[in-house]
Amino acid sequence: MKVIADLHIHSKYSRATSKEMNIPEIVHWAKLKGISLLGSGDFTHPGWLEELKKYLKQTSEFTYEYNGVKFILTGEVSNIFYREGKNYRIHNIVFLPDFYSVEKFNNILQNYGDLVSDGRPIVSLDCIELVEIVNDIVENSLIVPAHAWTPHFSLFGSNSGFDSIEECFGKYSKYIRSIETGLSSDPKMNWRLSRLDSVTLISNSDAHSPQNLGREANVFEVDENKDLYSEVLKILKTKDKEKFLYTIEFYPEEGKYHYDGHRGCKVCFSPKETKKYKGICPVCGRKLTVGVLNRVDQLADREEGFVPANSIPYKNVIPLMEIIAEALNTGKGTQKTLNEYMYITTQVGNEFEVLLELNEEELKKKINPKIVEGILKMRSGKLDIFPGYDGEYGKITIMWDKKEEVTQYNNKQLELF
Repeated sequence: MKVIADLHIHSKYSRATSKEMNIPEIVHWAKLKGISLLGSGDFTHPGWLEELKKYLKQTSEFTYEYNGVKFILTGEVSNIFYREGKNYRIHNIVFLPDFYSVEKFNNILQNYGDLVSDGRPIVSLDCIELVEIVNDIVENSLIVPAHAWTPHFSLFGSNSGFDSIEECFGKYSKYIRSIETGLSSDPKMNWRLSRLDSVTLISNSDAHSPQNLGREANVFEVDENKDLYSEVLKILKTKDKEKFLYTIEFYPEEGKYHYDGHRGCKVCFSPKETKKYKGICPVCGRKLTVGVLNRVDQLADREEGFVPANSIPYKNVIPLMEIIAEALNTGKGTQKTLNEYMYITTQVGNEFEVLLELNEEELKKKINPKIVEGILKMRSGKLDIFPGYDGEYGKITIMWDKKEEVTQYNNKQLELF
């Protein structure tokens, strides 16, 4: 059974998160996307935990379900701590098997920070102590460093992180079997570090709104007769290439921290340009925010293009909503774009089927030909790319055959929406 999984999301209780991030709306959008397994997110927040208990029904030993979409219990924790006089800020995703384990974890965690003010709590807790706490509660658990390369709040972050898993987690580094690559990096960038060859790279949306679910995801082949939580944890801990088929990736250049720079100064630099200016912004004279590509360069022991023997494949995608908006010359958040998206995902196929699986003939039967052109251009990599930097998303645009004005597709199905 093929499972598309997004294991890191947030709830309406997290800061800067849509109020629509409730279970029914999340599941509605998961189905439109083609996601069959979700991490619950935010299980440390008492309000969200109550909603999870209300909506989710246990379908196997450690797996839950709502309206046809499976859930496993996950939560992100912001670890802010001092070690040897230096301040570190690391985000980690915690996987726990059941509500009993979650409640035990929350009872301990509340001693280190406020669990009510944010769905992703800030806790004064060293990453080493976090592993100790989780391991003491239950063996069947996992800690995954979140968005591992983001300059702020990550394992390898240029502003607040470490140079290795071992340096961060010490004697417990053997329990860190997986890391999340984040929107601003993809597997090929991580393959440049031989120290990560034994680690399973996963990709998730970190969604703060339902529409952003699945912008990154993982595709597994699992035994439908086995508990899904147990299957997924085993895959992540053992890097099982037979069962981990591939990851679905944002173009890393579109991530907010791919290149270096200063957003306020409109300065966007490649690592080579940053080196030329010695890391100093030529506009304001302050230090540049060092992005993910530069940070990978600093830690890498391999040249670009190296592919480890045990690597898990990946596929880059542009979200369907963005392709539609560009094809129709409408904004991403407009009703016209949403109408077309709803038509496609309810009448043609879910988003991942449309982006990755349906052939050209199948796409052209029911979809605006300009949108089909965009999908095919994305698949072949015919794109113009401007990298993101210092909190500013990058821009990925399609190299259209013609720059003519697009005529809206006349389809009566749109009237349904």
